[in-house]
Parts: sequence; C-alpha cells; structure tokens
Amino acid sequence: MKTIGLIGGMSWESSAEYYRIINEETAKALGGTHSARSLMLSVDFGEIEAAQHRGDWDALEAEMVAAARALAAGGVDFIVLCTNTMHRFAEAMERAAGIPLLHIADPTAEAIRAAGLSRVGLLGTAFTMEQDFYKGRLGSRHGLDVLVPEAEDRALVHRVIYEELVLGTVREASRADYAAVIGRLVDRGAEAVILGCTEIMLLVRPEDSAVPLYDTTTLHAKAAVGRALA
Repeated sequence: MKTIGLIGGMSWESSAEYYRIINEETAKALGGTHSARSLMLSVDFGEIEAAQHRGDWDALEAEMVAAARALAAGGVDFIVLCTNTMHRFAEAMERAAGIPLLHIADPTAEAIRAAGLSRVGLLGTAFTMEQDFYKGRLGSRHGLDVLVPEAEDRALVHRVIYEELVLGTVREASRADYAAVIGRLVDRGAEAVILGCTEIMLLVRPEDSAVPLYDTTTLHAKAAVGRALA
C-alpha cells in the first residue's frame, strides 16, 4: 500500500472525517484489522483563516508549499490536501514537492460525469465559489457547467462555514438555509450540487436536496484509498 500524505487542520473537524473515511475504506478493501498507511501534517486553522480573510495569498501559498515539501520529505507517495479552498495552490504544491497531488475536484467531477450530469451547483467558501481556480478546473478539464449561488446566498454559505461548521457547530436553522440555497440553484437548472467545502458534509444531508449531492470530502478520501491500493 502506498503512503498517503494528508495536509489537514483546515479545519480539523473535516480532517477527522478524512481519517475516518480513509481507514474505513481501507478496512473494507483489505479486510480484518487493516488500516491506511498515512502521514498527516495539520496546520493551525486560526492562522490560515486570518490570512484568507485579509487576502494574504502569498503567505498561504508559502505555507502550503512548505507543508507539501515536508510530507514529501517524510516519504509519502502522494498528497491529499484536506480542504477545497487551498487547492488554489495545488499546482505550486505539486511542483515543489515533486510528487503527485490528488486534486479534490477531479474525483468529484468524475463521479458527476459518470452519472451523466453536466450542469452543477457549487457550494463552498466565498473564495471557492467566486475565484476561478476551482470552477475553472471543473469546466476546462471536465466539461462541467458550474452555477454558484447569488451574492446574498454566497455570503450566507460562507458565514455558516466560518462561524459554525469549522467550530463543529451544526444548527438546524443553517441546514434549512442551505436547503433553500440548494433549491434556488435547482430552480436555475442545477442537476446536482457539489458540497465544495469539506465541512458542509457535517450539515447537509441527501434529504435536504431535490437533486444528487456530491460530497467532496467523501469522494476525495475514497479516491485516496483507491490510489493507495492501486
């Protein structure tokens, strides 16, 4: 089994889900008491979140590149970045580390295309929904037509992530708000919705949507196991 390098802590709530899913899927595949060979470098999300909101993307890139290099030095075979937003630096991290990075958007898009769908809604941080590093990859590499919520809904989705979900807080009122946002994306033609922040899976359930939901955390973690066992 290859060794998976995980960059976590963004937030630790979702990183814990990665660790759980990766080891559960490894046990399913290999049986018995098997678990995954992995090495996790976990950052301080308080520092990351502050830099994101002041727009210090150069400092964030430097930290992600350093983390990728540290994992490569630790002997991992490939890198799994346990967050959607910081995939803004995926290419720089891969170059610096000299080993592959399993991009979170790819297994998600592949699952959507395999289902015969092409027009999708995207929920995530404001950075993920508004910048092109994520939507652009879904479009250019996978041919998906990506819809994002309107400005007021984007602000709501972002606020819930940073004020509730990264702290492990799950509120029924926020679940209802997210369901309403999803409904408006469906009204605009979304055939499915990407849960494009690794914490959203803590809040939104399949029954909260009239169309299929694609949880990037679960899809990414399962793809990591597939690569490790290939």
